[in-house]
Parts: sequence; structure tokens; C-alpha cells
Amino acid sequence: MKKTFVLVTLFVLPVVVYLFFASGVYNFGKLPTLTTNVTDISSFDNEVSLKDKITILGFLGNDIATKKGNAFNLNQKIYKRFYEFNDFQFVMVASTGMEDQAVEMKKELAEITDIEKWNFSFLSDANIKTLFESLRTNLELGEDLSTPYVFIIDKDRNLRGRNDDEDEGTKYGFNTASVADLNNKMEDDVKIILAEYRLALKKNNAQRTK
Repeated sequence: MKKTFVLVTLFVLPVVVYLFFASGVYNFGKLPTLTTNVTDISSFDNEVSLKDKITILGFLGNDIATKKGNAFNLNQKIYKRFYEFNDFQFVMVASTGMEDQAVEMKKELAEITDIEKWNFSFLSDANIKTLFESLRTNLELGEDLSTPYVFIIDKDRNLRGRNDDEDEGTKYGFNTASVADLNNKMEDDVKIILAEYRLALKKNNAQRTK
């Protein structure tokens, strides 16, 4: 019995562990693409672009002041953890005329973190709707053209999310009003997409040195 146990420990267990991690890489190594070719904000605002950036995209609508709690949650749980990564940005879309409220929000956020990668884009109501509709989600904007949900957009302007979420099935966005959603799901998904691009960069660099 002792010999059998030792053999299992030395030979079988490592194989099981390898298969476990191999399956983990297969299942979680890449964040699913849910929508392709999301409209680039640069079509409406030449100071902001989704191209070649990993973007957290949000819609604050026509009353930014009422979204401070959501912005604080997002800043604390996601932005502060990841803003130092290259090619990572936040883009918050708001209605034209909300510039002063955006300045006030940025001042408050700047008291607790570096907000260099918090970007705001001010669009007409029609353009906000066009941009949101290009995400092709099962969510809707409120009457004030806002949503508590934010979205992960990759460098090729594809919406990334979950196609087998245990609670929602297809999960297009993350609820900034829910600390649990940000902590338990969004943080993991941002880690996955950043790791995906880091791995691709390492492969490219390795190929160039051959």
C-alpha cells in the first residue's frame, strides 16, 4: 500500500495537476469576444479613440453629479489596480454640456489617485445612442442616457465579456453599483485581457529575436 501511494504521488498526481492547469489556461486564457467592430468614439470626438487601447467604456449621460458613487466604486476597485498598465484607459461618455460636472468629478477622484487615464467624451444625444447601440448588448440606456454598466473593449474595438456566466449567461457589462460584481467578476476579466495582451507581446518579441 505504501509503495502504491508513493507511486501515485510521484507519477499520477503531477499529471492530474498539469491537466488541471492546462484546462484552466484553455478555459480562462482568453476573454470571449461578444461584439465586433464597436463604433470608435473618434468618429464623434477626435480627442478620444478606442483603437489600440484596452478601454473601460462607460456612459454617464446628462447628469454626471448623480453618478459619483458609481465612479468612486469603479475607481477604487478597477482603475487603481490597473491604470499603470500600458495602453489601458477609461473612457466615460457624457452629454454635451456636462463638461463642468466632469471637471468636478475628476477633482474629487484626483484626491485619491492619479487620474491621468480617466478620459471624458462629450457627445450629442444621437451620437451617444449610436455608440451604445454598436455594442449590441441586452442592456439599455436610461432616460438620462446613462447606464450603471461599464464595458471592456479590446484594442481592435471588440466588446469582451462572458458567454457562460453563472448568473447572467452572456455577460456584456459590469454593474458599477455592485461592489461584488466589480470585485468578483470584472477584476478577474480585466486581469485576463491584460494577461492575453502581455502574452501576445512576449511572443512577438521572442519571434523578433530569433
